[in-house]
Amino acid sequence: MRILLIEDDEILIDALRQTLTSQHYVVDTVKDGRSGWDYAQSAEYDLILMDVGLPGLDGISLCQQLRSQGCSTPILLITARDATSDRIRGLDAGADDYLIKPLDLSELQARVRALLRRGTVPSSPVLQVGKLRLDPSTVQVSYGDQPLNLTPKEYSLLELFLRNPSRVFSRGQILQHLWTFDDPPLEESVKAHVKGLRQKLKAAGAADWIENVYGIGYRLKEGVGHQDPQETERSPLAPPASLLPPRPPSTEHQFNQAMEGLWTQYQGLIAQRLEALQKAATAIQAGKLTKPLRQEAGKAAHKLAGVLGMFEKEAGTLLAREMEQILLAPGMLLPEQEQRLLTLVQELTQLLNLAEMEASLPPEGAQLLLVDADPELQ
Repeated sequence: MRILLIEDDEILIDALRQTLTSQHYVVDTVKDGRSGWDYAQSAEYDLILMDVGLPGLDGISLCQQLRSQGCSTPILLITARDATSDRIRGLDAGADDYLIKPLDLSELQARVRALLRRGTVPSSPVLQVGKLRLDPSTVQVSYGDQPLNLTPKEYSLLELFLRNPSRVFSRGQILQHLWTFDDPPLEESVKAHVKGLRQKLKAAGAADWIENVYGIGYRLKEGVGHQDPQETERSPLAPPASLLPPRPPSTEHQFNQAMEGLWTQYQGLIAQRLEALQKAATAIQAGKLTKPLRQEAGKAAHKLAGVLGMFEKEAGTLLAREMEQILLAPGMLLPEQEQRLLTLVQELTQLLNLAEMEASLPPEGAQLLLVDADPELQ
C-alpha cells in the first residue's frame, strides 16, 4: 500500500515515516501543499495523510482541490487539539477522518488500516484466503500454523493481491503501489519479488497461488484456497520448531528502537525550539519582549506540542500547548500571563533536561583528530 505524507515539520515527518514503514507501507513525503498536489496527480496512492497547517496551500484547500478533481483516495487530516473549526471544515471539504496532535502512533496505525479497508473486498481487519492469513495490525503472515517470513516488498505485494483478489496488476501498476519516487526500481524488480513470494508460498504448501496473466500482469489465482482436500494431502509437513530459522525481532521492538533513535537524532532541534522559548522568557524578565520574538516563541511552542507526545513526553506537550496559547493570544501579555510563561519555560526545561541533551551533542565548531597509519583514512 502506498501513502502520500504531506507535513512540514521534519521531526513529525520522520516519526510518521518510521511508524508507517514499520507496517510495510510505501511512503512518499513532501513538505508543502502545492508539492502534495503535484505528487497526488502523478501517482496512484492508497491513502493521503496531511497536516492542516501546510505552507503554500493549506491542507483543507488541498483536500477541496483534490475532491473537486474527482480524487477518491482516502484522506486523513492532522489537526491541532483546539482547532475544532479546522476539523469540521476538513470533513466538509471531503476528508475521511482526522487525528489530533500530538499523535498517538498506535491510533494512527489503526486509523490507516481502517481507511485502507474501505472499498476493498475483505471486511474483516485480517486478510484471509483459505489457510493464508495476513494480519495488518501485527504485520504477520501465516499459512495454516506455519509463519511466513516475508521481506517488506513481498509482504506489500501479497497484501496488494489479498486486498484486490480479482484484479490483475501490471508490472507498472505494482511499481506505483510498492515503490516511492525516491526509490525507482526496474520492472525486473517486480518479477524478482513475485518469484520470491511464490517460492515462500510454495514452501509453506500454497503452490500456484499467484497467476501470471499472459501479456497483462499478475493476480491472486481465481478460486484459490477452496480446493483444500487435495492440497492438504500434498502439503509438506511443517518442520520442527528447532529447525525453523530464528524469528526476526518483533515489529514493535524494531519500531521502539527506531523511535529512540529519532529522539536522539532530533535532540538538537528540540533544544533549538526550547531555546526560542528561553529567549522569550529572558526578554520578558528584561521588559523587552518584541512582537517577532513572541511570534517565534509561539511557533516553537506549537511545534514542540505537536511532537513531544509521540516520544512519551505527554507532560511536555501540555506545557508547550499552554505556552502556545499564551504567546499567540491577541493583545499585550498581562503580568500574570508573563509570570505563568516564565514558570512554564522553567518546567519544560527541567522536563527535557536540556543540559544532558546539549552534553550529548558535539560542541559547535568541534574538530576531530584522526590518527592512523593508513593515509587513505586520513
